[in-house]
Amino acid sequence: MQKIAIITDSSCDLTIDEIKEYNLNILPLKIIYKDREYNDIFDIKPIDVYENLHNEVPTTSLCSPDYINSVLDKLEAEGYTHLIGIFISSSLSGTFNAARLVIEERNSFKYYLFDSKIIGYPLGSIVIKAAKLVKEGKSFEEIVEALPSIREATTGYYTLNTLEYLRRGGRIGKVAGTVGDLLHLKPIISVDEHGAYTTVSKARGRKQSLKKLASIILEHLDEYKCNVALLNGMAEEEANQVLDSISSHPNLLKSQVRDIGAAMGVHAGPGMVGVSIQKEI
Repeated sequence: MQKIAIITDSSCDLTIDEIKEYNLNILPLKIIYKDREYNDIFDIKPIDVYENLHNEVPTTSLCSPDYINSVLDKLEAEGYTHLIGIFISSSLSGTFNAARLVIEERNSFKYYLFDSKIIGYPLGSIVIKAAKLVKEGKSFEEIVEALPSIREATTGYYTLNTLEYLRRGGRIGKVAGTVGDLLHLKPIISVDEHGAYTTVSKARGRKQSLKKLASIILEHLDEYKCNVALLNGMAEEEANQVLDSISSHPNLLKSQVRDIGAAMGVHAGPGMVGVSIQKEI
């Protein structure tokens, strides 16, 4: 009989309650300061990062091989036979490859590792879909087969209040970030087919960028029935404004406003507003 474990990383931006509800196993990214470090989700909250940004901008790092092995040891002891790993885009983080190297060294499970080519709650929504399939009693093979279509139905967009933190983290070029801030350009960022950041639109100023984000959501809703989650980093009021502007669309199935996690907060900085869109499957 198959006993299937779902494993992901903390960039999925799921809450502790969701992790418990769906019996998920999390590989936490590390939030690193000069004199201390924390495990994302478990040891630090986004507000802790934001409140300390004026003193120090931390860096992020991969989950250690020892930690990954400890998670696998626990799963093996609990009698799991199959493992499905769903991870942050390998174009944005080394987490997928780090997990792969550790898991491949063991003969503990039949496993499948999925590079989501996405980040944040869009990743989390894919993970939840997979976990629901486990709860429904679907087989390992059925879940593996379903993952590409779940990913195909899922996308995300983000607009930042400043490009400073992406620039500091090396996610965009120094010149591009500086020029963008000087011109008050607010890009709408998504990921391309390789899972790398790409700019899908630009707006002049904060107000216009939020309007553009809403219009992108409406374009999706005009085509499909969708679940929509507005995402924010210390910008809940603006996220709610965007949600209000699309809330009457007949194709909107479920909607919510969520906080981004600490690791994403390091790179996005305060003021990020984004959206996770998942078509009805």
